[in-house]
Order: sequence, then C-alpha cells, then structure tokens
Amino acid sequence: MSTTADLLAALRRGETPAPEALAGFAAGLADGTVSDAQAGAFAMGVCRGPGLGEAGRVALTRAMAGGGARLDWSDLGRPVVDKHSTGGVGDCVSLVLAPALAACGAAVPMISGRGLGHTGGTLDKLEAIPGLAVDLSADAFRATMRACGVAIVAAGDGIAPADRRLYAIRDVTGTVDQLDLITASILSKKLAAGLGALVLDVKVGRGAFMGDLAAARALARALVDTAQAAGCATVAWLTAMDEPLAPACGNALEVIAAMEVLTGVAACPRLRAVTVALGGEALVLAGLAGDADEGRARIDDALASGAAAERFGRMVAAQGGPSDFPDRWADRLPAAPVVHTVTAGDAGCVASIDGAALGRAVIGLGGGRRRERDRIDPSVGLSQIARIGTRVEQGDTLARIHAATPEAARDAEAAVRAAIVMGEGAAPRGDLLLERVA
Repeated sequence: MSTTADLLAALRRGETPAPEALAGFAAGLADGTVSDAQAGAFAMGVCRGPGLGEAGRVALTRAMAGGGARLDWSDLGRPVVDKHSTGGVGDCVSLVLAPALAACGAAVPMISGRGLGHTGGTLDKLEAIPGLAVDLSADAFRATMRACGVAIVAAGDGIAPADRRLYAIRDVTGTVDQLDLITASILSKKLAAGLGALVLDVKVGRGAFMGDLAAARALARALVDTAQAAGCATVAWLTAMDEPLAPACGNALEVIAAMEVLTGVAACPRLRAVTVALGGEALVLAGLAGDADEGRARIDDALASGAAAERFGRMVAAQGGPSDFPDRWADRLPAAPVVHTVTAGDAGCVASIDGAALGRAVIGLGGGRRRERDRIDPSVGLSQIARIGTRVEQGDTLARIHAATPEAARDAEAAVRAAIVMGEGAAPRGDLLLERVA
C-alpha cells in the first residue's frame, strides 16, 4: 500500500504519481493524517516535477471533491450554475455576474476563495461590507440560496476539506501557479457544490498567474476536460489581464467598482464586457438561453434594469450585511484615512502596466496577505488607475493610493510609478476576450 512518504519519494525522483496514490493523499489531507509539512513538500514536488498527468489530475480532483459533503440543490427548481476566475488584478466579475445570473433564473451557490498571491480574493472583497459573513453554516447557506437564488460563501469545513488545507499551504509556499494544482483546487470545490454547469474565466497576461497564452490555453483545456469528465457542462474563456480589469485594486475599492456597474453609476466597459460574455455562456449551459447572443442580452438587461443590483442587495442582507446596501453602498464601505494622488510627471501615453506589481503594491499597503494568518485592511488599495493607451498631460492622475499612513502611501507611489510605463505614441489596445475553449 502506497504511503504519503512513497508519493513524495516518487515526486522527488521525477516520476508521475499513480492515480491511486493521489487519491490516498487527498484522503489524508481531508482526515488530517497528512501533515502540513508533507502537503508543502507535495506541492513543491508537483511544481518541480513533470506534473500529475491527465489521469492523475482527474484522480486528485475527484478525490478532493469527494472527500467531504456533496451539495444537492434539486429542491430549488432552478438550474445550478457558477463561474470561476483563475485570478487577476482588479477582477471583481463575480460580484457582478453572480447576482445577474440569479436575476436571470439560475441558482448560483458560489463557493469562493481568499486572496492568493498578488490577486485579491472574492471573499476578502465581500468582507469589506460591514457585517457580511462568508463563513455560513450549511443551513444558513441553504436559506440564503432559497431566499436569493445566490450566495457567495467560503467552503465550509465539510466541503472539499482537502483543498481547504492545500489552498492555504500553496499561498505561503510559492506553489500557486501550477496547472494540476490549480485544476484540482478550482474544480474540487465546484464539483462538491453540486453544479450542473460552470463557466471559467482563465486570465492571461502580466496581472495573471498565467502570463503566457500557451500556458493559459493549457490550463483552460485541463479545466474543461476535467470538469466535463466529472459530468459538469463547462466552457472557458481566455481573457486578457495585462492591466487591472476594473480601474481599482483593493477590497472595498473593488466592491465600489462592482456596485458602480450594478447600479449604472459608471460604465467600466472592460468589467462589464467580461461579465456579459461569461454570463451569456453560463445561461446557455444552464438551458436559460438558446445561444450566446441571447444569453448576453439577458445579462445586459439584468444589469440595465437594476434586477442584478436588487438581487445582490438581497444576498448582502441575507448574509448579515446592511439591508440598504444597493442604495447606500458609498456610505457603508470603509475608507482609508490617507488618499494620495499619483500624477504624471510629463505628458505622454500609458504604454504598459505591470498588473502583478500593482497587486503587490496593494499587499504592501495591507490589502493582501504575505503570510496565511495576516489580517487585511479592507479600505486600502488603488483607484482611478489609468488605462493602457490613455493620453495624459503633466499633472494628470495615474492612480489614487488609499493608505493607512502617509509612509505607506509614499512606498506605494514608488511601486505604482514603476508599474505604469509611459510612452510617446498611443499604445494599441489588445483584445479583451481572447479565445473560447469548450
């Protein structure tokens, strides 16, 4: 019988682990017989070796999904669908798309994660809303779904417990961006959530874990194939992440960006475009639209009519947040005591932006984690970030820094100036929606 030590030895020799060994390892993660040290060694071994292979990836994913509770939403009478992003800077699509899907007739039990590496986590963003709880009991989760058709929550102790442990360890051991581990982590939670359909947003670019198009394409293919092998209808889009998707980074600031789109206060065309494209695919997979064009039109209508904002407000209230959040969100979110504007020293065009560097600047401000147990300041971050291709004059705003202290703002300014590269001519804007993988 293979042990965890045997599995780690195989990885050290550069061998592809057997599927049954990976299933046993996942079971040990879930029941505690695998130690944190062994889990860290496993993650590092997978990153340094040839990977798990297709059979191993499927085996690990299924074992991690099956190691705890499996949710059943058949009593809701709605198709069960969800969306997941591989993570990007300024990516608050989930906050806009989940309620829009619910407003269109889907059930959306979104089990999300916290910040990982330089990207923010959906749960951390939601927790910027005073009183809102993401660690719901099974009964509270089900009650929120019955009342709202949507809930965005953390995986409970019973949902994919193996991933709960491995996810946290990957974040602090520098083993985040490995295809097999990403696939198993994402899909174990989604499969355990009882989904019938899933749409994936695989980010590619300087602000994503996958900076290379070929690597992002491989990840999308692995995710789609593994999910479909498990019986979940899945489509993925590769989307560009060479700059923040919303013009803001940081937890409360990204909630503001999402609310501006939900309530029509600001257009935020890139955020809206990704939301509508992913939503259209999700509605087709769920049987709520005949084709992607109809699905996109339905999502667009849910945003324009205010139905998505109303649904988001119901979810916020059901999860313990303010009952008037859609009407008073600007008053309800925390604000940093120091706001500092970074201005252009000379006229020119924004030629490129290092999104990952901006994400690290937010971590430096206290808006993310360097260590697993670090506390996050939800108020800090960046807003009004200039877009690639924007023409600026001397003194125009490149970004606004929201900080806890003047010293932190000064440190962040140096990082922001290094991340935003100016040029003479107008920089061409690349496509946002790059490829569809089905």
